[in-house]
Amino acid sequence: MNIVVIGVGGVGGYFGGKLSQAGCDVTFVARGKTFEAIKTNGLQVKSILGNFHVFPKVINNISKIKNPDLIILGVKSWQIQEVAKSMKSIITSNTMVLPLQNGADNADRLLSILPKENVLAGLCKIVSKIEGPGIINHFAFEPEIVFGEYNNDKTERVLALQSIFNNAGFKTSISEDIHLDIWKKFLFITTISGVGAITRSVFGVMRADENIRQIMYQTASEIVAVANAKGVKLSNHHIEMVLKVVDNLAYDTTASMQRDIMEGRPSELENFNGYIVKQGRTHHIATPVNTFTYHCLLAQEKVARN
Repeated sequence: MNIVVIGVGGVGGYFGGKLSQAGCDVTFVARGKTFEAIKTNGLQVKSILGNFHVFPKVINNISKIKNPDLIILGVKSWQIQEVAKSMKSIITSNTMVLPLQNGADNADRLLSILPKENVLAGLCKIVSKIEGPGIINHFAFEPEIVFGEYNNDKTERVLALQSIFNNAGFKTSISEDIHLDIWKKFLFITTISGVGAITRSVFGVMRADENIRQIMYQTASEIVAVANAKGVKLSNHHIEMVLKVVDNLAYDTTASMQRDIMEGRPSELENFNGYIVKQGRTHHIATPVNTFTYHCLLAQEKVARN
Protein backbone atom coordinates (compact mmCIF):
# COMPACT_ATOMS: atom_id res chain seq x y z
CA MET A 1 0.00 0.00 0.00
CA ASN A 2 1.29 3.43 -0.98
CA ILE A 3 0.82 5.48 2.21
CA VAL A 4 1.21 9.25 2.38
CA VAL A 5 1.34 11.18 5.66
CA ILE A 6 0.59 14.90 5.42
CA GLY A 7 1.70 16.74 8.55
CA VAL A 8 4.67 15.51 10.58
CA GLY A 9 3.56 16.63 14.04
CA GLY A 10 2.90 14.57 17.13
CA VAL A 11 0.21 12.53 15.36
CA GLY A 12 1.51 12.12 11.80
CA GLY A 13 5.08 11.75 12.98
CA TYR A 14 4.33 8.98 15.45
CA PHE A 15 1.87 6.86 13.45
CA GLY A 16 3.64 7.44 10.14
CA GLY A 17 6.91 6.58 11.83
CA LYS A 18 5.50 3.30 13.17
CA LEU A 19 4.19 2.38 9.72
CA SER A 20 7.59 3.15 8.20
CA GLN A 21 9.34 1.13 10.92
CA ALA A 22 7.08 -1.83 10.04
CA GLY A 23 8.28 -1.73 6.44
CA CYS A 24 5.31 0.03 4.84
CA ASP A 25 5.84 2.26 1.81
CA VAL A 26 5.44 5.64 3.54
CA THR A 27 6.02 9.11 2.14
CA PHE A 28 5.90 12.14 4.41
CA VAL A 29 4.86 15.57 3.17
CA ALA A 30 6.71 18.23 5.16
CA ARG A 31 7.98 21.77 4.76
CA GLY A 32 10.87 23.97 5.79
CA LYS A 33 13.15 22.77 8.56
CA THR A 34 11.12 19.59 9.10
CA PHE A 35 11.53 18.59 5.46
CA GLU A 36 15.28 19.26 5.57
CA ALA A 37 15.71 17.42 8.89
CA ILE A 38 13.92 14.26 7.75
CA LYS A 39 15.66 14.33 4.36
CA THR A 40 19.06 14.60 6.03
CA ASN A 41 18.71 12.76 9.35
CA GLY A 42 15.51 10.72 9.08
CA LEU A 43 12.62 10.84 11.54
CA GLN A 44 13.37 10.32 15.24
CA VAL A 45 10.59 9.28 17.61
CA LYS A 46 11.14 9.39 21.35
CA SER A 47 8.47 7.28 23.00
CA ILE A 48 7.61 5.95 26.44
CA LEU A 49 7.13 2.63 24.64
CA GLY A 50 10.60 2.68 23.07
CA ASN A 51 12.53 5.10 20.87
CA PHE A 52 13.01 4.44 17.16
CA HIS A 53 14.61 6.09 14.14
CA VAL A 54 13.44 5.66 10.53
CA PHE A 55 14.52 7.03 7.16
CA PRO A 56 11.31 7.36 5.12
CA LYS A 57 10.74 9.15 1.83
CA VAL A 58 9.93 12.82 2.29
CA ILE A 59 8.68 15.45 -0.18
CA ASN A 60 7.78 19.11 0.22
CA ASN A 61 5.03 19.41 -2.39
CA ILE A 62 1.72 17.54 -2.42
CA SER A 63 1.62 17.68 -6.22
CA LYS A 64 4.56 15.22 -6.29
CA ILE A 65 2.39 12.42 -4.85
CA LYS A 66 1.55 9.63 -7.31
CA ASN A 67 -1.34 7.15 -6.97
CA PRO A 68 -1.73 7.12 -3.18
CA ASP A 69 -3.71 4.26 -1.63
CA LEU A 70 -3.99 5.92 1.79
CA ILE A 71 -3.47 9.53 2.87
CA ILE A 72 -3.24 10.09 6.62
CA LEU A 73 -3.95 13.68 7.59
CA GLY A 74 -1.92 14.80 10.59
CA VAL A 75 -2.43 18.53 10.04
CA LYS A 76 -4.43 20.77 12.39
CA SER A 77 -8.23 20.92 12.06
CA TRP A 78 -8.15 24.46 10.69
CA GLN A 79 -5.91 23.29 7.83
CA ILE A 80 -8.22 20.50 6.62
CA GLN A 81 -10.01 22.28 3.79
CA GLU A 82 -6.90 23.90 2.35
CA VAL A 83 -5.13 20.54 2.27
CA ALA A 84 -8.20 18.81 0.79
CA LYS A 85 -8.24 21.27 -2.11
CA SER A 86 -4.58 20.57 -2.81
CA MET A 87 -5.24 16.79 -2.82
CA LYS A 88 -8.02 16.84 -5.41
CA SER A 89 -5.65 16.51 -8.34
CA ILE A 90 -3.55 13.64 -6.94
CA ILE A 91 -6.13 11.23 -5.49
CA THR A 92 -7.64 8.35 -7.47
CA SER A 93 -11.01 6.64 -7.08
CA ASN A 94 -9.29 4.08 -4.81
CA THR A 95 -7.54 6.55 -2.50
CA MET A 96 -8.62 6.50 1.17
CA VAL A 97 -8.24 9.76 3.10
CA LEU A 98 -8.13 9.29 6.87
CA PRO A 99 -8.32 12.41 9.12
CA LEU A 100 -6.82 11.89 12.59
CA GLN A 101 -6.79 15.42 13.98
CA ASN A 102 -8.94 16.63 16.84
CA GLY A 103 -12.32 18.13 16.01
CA ALA A 104 -15.91 16.97 15.51
CA ASP A 105 -16.48 17.72 11.82
CA ASN A 106 -13.25 16.90 9.98
CA ALA A 107 -14.80 14.20 7.79
CA ASP A 108 -17.71 16.48 6.97
CA ARG A 109 -15.36 19.25 5.84
CA LEU A 110 -13.43 16.78 3.70
CA LEU A 111 -16.70 15.65 2.13
CA SER A 112 -17.47 19.24 1.15
CA ILE A 113 -14.45 19.08 -1.18
CA LEU A 114 -13.58 15.44 -1.94
CA PRO A 115 -15.72 12.60 -3.38
CA LYS A 116 -17.49 10.58 -0.70
CA GLU A 117 -15.81 7.32 -1.80
CA ASN A 118 -12.43 8.74 -0.76
CA VAL A 119 -13.27 9.83 2.77
CA LEU A 120 -12.97 7.75 5.93
CA ALA A 121 -13.65 9.05 9.44
CA GLY A 122 -11.26 8.59 12.31
CA LEU A 123 -9.49 9.78 15.41
CA CYS A 124 -6.41 8.92 17.39
CA LYS A 125 -5.51 8.72 21.05
CA ILE A 126 -2.00 9.89 21.87
CA VAL A 127 -0.21 12.60 23.83
CA SER A 128 2.77 13.70 21.78
CA LYS A 129 4.44 16.79 20.39
CA ILE A 130 7.21 18.08 18.15
CA GLU A 131 10.44 18.34 20.12
CA GLY A 132 12.39 19.72 17.19
CA PRO A 133 12.47 19.46 13.37
CA GLY A 134 12.15 15.78 12.56
CA ILE A 135 11.95 14.80 16.24
CA ILE A 136 8.68 13.60 17.82
CA ASN A 137 8.17 13.08 21.55
CA HIS A 138 5.42 10.66 22.62
CA PHE A 139 5.19 11.10 26.37
CA ALA A 140 1.81 9.82 27.55
CA PHE A 141 -1.07 7.46 26.66
CA GLU A 142 -0.91 4.24 24.66
CA PRO A 143 -1.29 5.29 20.99
CA GLU A 144 -4.41 4.11 19.19
CA ILE A 145 -6.23 4.78 15.93
CA VAL A 146 -10.01 4.35 15.81
CA PHE A 147 -11.55 4.63 12.34
CA GLY A 148 -14.25 3.47 9.98
CA GLU A 149 -16.36 4.21 6.97
CA TYR A 150 -18.47 7.36 7.31
CA ASN A 151 -21.61 5.17 7.33
CA ASN A 152 -20.05 2.56 9.68
CA ASP A 153 -20.05 -0.24 7.06
CA LYS A 154 -17.39 -2.93 7.62
CA THR A 155 -15.93 -2.83 4.13
CA GLU A 156 -13.04 -4.88 2.79
CA ARG A 157 -10.84 -1.81 2.61
CA VAL A 158 -11.21 -0.87 6.28
CA LEU A 159 -10.57 -4.47 7.30
CA ALA A 160 -7.41 -4.49 5.17
CA LEU A 161 -6.34 -1.17 6.67
CA GLN A 162 -6.86 -2.49 10.19
CA SER A 163 -4.54 -5.39 9.40
CA ILE A 164 -1.82 -2.98 8.20
CA PHE A 165 -2.18 -0.86 11.35
CA ASN A 166 -2.04 -3.95 13.57
CA ASN A 167 1.16 -5.09 11.87
CA ALA A 168 2.68 -1.67 12.58
CA GLY A 169 2.44 -2.35 16.30
CA PHE A 170 -0.05 0.18 17.63
CA LYS A 171 -3.61 -0.32 18.88
CA THR A 172 -6.34 0.04 16.30
CA SER A 173 -10.05 -0.66 16.04
CA ILE A 174 -12.85 -0.29 13.52
CA SER A 175 -15.55 1.70 15.26
CA GLU A 176 -19.13 0.49 15.62
CA ASP A 177 -20.25 4.14 15.65
CA ILE A 178 -17.44 6.36 14.39
CA HIS A 179 -19.34 9.62 14.88
CA LEU A 180 -20.03 8.86 18.54
CA ASP A 181 -16.38 7.91 19.05
CA ILE A 182 -15.22 11.13 17.38
CA TRP A 183 -17.49 13.17 19.66
CA LYS A 184 -16.25 11.29 22.74
CA LYS A 185 -12.70 12.33 21.86
CA PHE A 186 -13.93 15.83 21.00
CA LEU A 187 -15.67 16.05 24.38
CA PHE A 188 -12.39 15.33 26.14
CA ILE A 189 -10.14 17.63 24.15
CA THR A 190 -12.54 20.57 24.05
CA THR A 191 -13.38 20.30 27.75
CA ILE A 192 -9.73 20.54 28.75
CA SER A 193 -8.08 22.66 26.02
CA GLY A 194 -9.76 26.05 26.43
CA VAL A 195 -9.72 25.92 30.21
CA GLY A 196 -6.06 24.93 30.11
CA ALA A 197 -5.26 27.84 27.81
CA ILE A 198 -7.02 30.35 30.06
CA THR A 199 -5.51 29.07 33.32
CA ARG A 200 -2.05 28.35 31.82
CA SER A 201 -2.06 25.29 34.07
CA VAL A 202 -1.22 21.60 33.71
CA PHE A 203 -3.89 18.93 34.17
CA GLY A 204 -2.68 18.14 37.69
CA VAL A 205 -3.33 21.71 38.86
CA MET A 206 -6.71 22.05 37.16
CA ARG A 207 -8.17 18.75 38.34
CA ALA A 208 -7.26 19.50 41.96
CA ASP A 209 -9.09 22.86 41.98
CA GLU A 210 -12.81 22.31 42.65
CA ASN A 211 -13.80 25.57 40.95
CA ILE A 212 -11.86 24.79 37.77
CA ARG A 213 -13.19 21.24 37.87
CA GLN A 214 -16.73 22.64 37.94
CA ILE A 215 -15.95 24.85 34.94
CA MET A 216 -14.72 21.78 33.05
CA TYR A 217 -17.93 19.96 33.94
CA GLN A 218 -20.06 22.86 32.72
CA THR A 219 -18.02 23.07 29.51
CA ALA A 220 -18.61 19.36 28.89
CA SER A 221 -22.33 19.59 29.68
CA GLU A 222 -22.78 22.19 26.95
CA ILE A 223 -20.91 19.98 24.48
CA VAL A 224 -23.18 17.04 25.32
CA ALA A 225 -26.26 19.21 24.77
CA VAL A 226 -25.04 20.30 21.33
CA ALA A 227 -24.10 16.73 20.38
CA ASN A 228 -27.55 15.48 21.38
CA ALA A 229 -29.18 18.18 19.25
CA LYS A 230 -27.14 16.89 16.31
CA GLY A 231 -28.26 13.30 16.94
CA VAL A 232 -25.04 12.12 18.63
CA LYS A 233 -25.74 10.10 21.78
CA LEU A 234 -23.28 11.56 24.26
CA SER A 235 -24.38 11.47 27.89
CA ASN A 236 -23.35 12.46 31.41
CA HIS A 237 -21.66 9.07 31.61
CA HIS A 238 -19.21 10.27 28.96
CA ILE A 239 -18.53 13.43 30.98
CA GLU A 240 -17.56 11.28 33.95
CA MET A 241 -15.28 9.26 31.68
CA VAL A 242 -13.57 12.47 30.53
CA LEU A 243 -12.91 13.59 34.10
CA LYS A 244 -11.57 10.14 34.93
CA VAL A 245 -9.11 10.35 32.03
CA VAL A 246 -7.99 13.80 33.21
CA ASP A 247 -7.49 12.39 36.72
CA ASN A 248 -5.37 9.51 35.44
CA LEU A 249 -3.05 11.38 33.09
CA ALA A 250 0.37 12.53 34.27
CA TYR A 251 0.36 15.63 36.49
CA ASP A 252 2.29 17.80 33.98
CA THR A 253 0.12 16.93 30.95
CA THR A 254 -1.12 19.74 28.70
CA ALA A 255 -3.34 19.78 25.60
CA SER A 256 -2.01 20.61 22.12
CA MET A 257 -4.39 23.56 21.61
CA GLN A 258 -3.39 24.89 25.01
CA ARG A 259 0.31 24.66 24.10
CA ASP A 260 -0.27 26.40 20.77
CA ILE A 261 -2.06 29.34 22.41
CA MET A 262 0.48 29.64 25.21
CA GLU A 263 3.32 29.69 22.67
CA GLY A 264 1.66 32.23 20.38
CA ARG A 265 0.87 29.86 17.49
CA PRO A 266 -2.40 29.56 15.54
CA SER A 267 -4.60 27.03 17.33
CA GLU A 268 -7.73 24.94 16.95
CA LEU A 269 -9.81 27.30 19.12
CA GLU A 270 -12.28 27.90 16.28
CA ASN A 271 -12.70 24.14 15.76
CA PHE A 272 -13.16 23.37 19.46
CA ASN A 273 -14.95 25.87 21.70
CA GLY A 274 -15.77 28.08 18.72
CA TYR A 275 -17.49 25.16 16.99
CA ILE A 276 -19.67 24.53 20.05
CA VAL A 277 -20.61 28.22 20.27
CA LYS A 278 -21.67 28.31 16.61
CA GLN A 279 -23.51 24.98 16.73
CA GLY A 280 -25.24 26.13 19.92
CA ARG A 281 -26.61 29.14 18.06
CA THR A 282 -27.72 26.97 15.15
CA HIS A 283 -29.59 24.56 17.45
CA HIS A 284 -30.81 27.23 19.93
CA ILE A 285 -28.77 25.84 22.83
CA ALA A 286 -27.17 28.16 25.38
CA THR A 287 -23.40 27.70 25.69
CA PRO A 288 -22.31 30.42 28.17
CA VAL A 289 -19.14 28.70 29.44
CA ASN A 290 -17.84 27.78 25.99
CA THR A 291 -18.76 31.27 24.78
CA PHE A 292 -16.77 32.86 27.63
CA THR A 293 -13.76 30.63 26.94
CA TYR A 294 -13.91 31.22 23.20
CA HIS A 295 -14.10 35.00 23.35
CA CYS A 296 -11.48 35.28 26.09
CA LEU A 297 -9.00 33.42 23.88
CA LEU A 298 -10.08 34.82 20.51
CA ALA A 299 -8.06 38.04 20.85
CA GLN A 300 -4.86 36.00 21.32
CA GLU A 301 -5.82 33.78 18.41
CA LYS A 302 -6.20 36.77 16.10
CA VAL A 303 -2.75 38.03 17.10
CA ALA A 304 -1.23 34.60 16.36
CA ARG A 305 -2.87 34.46 12.94
CA ASN A 306 -1.67 37.91 11.98
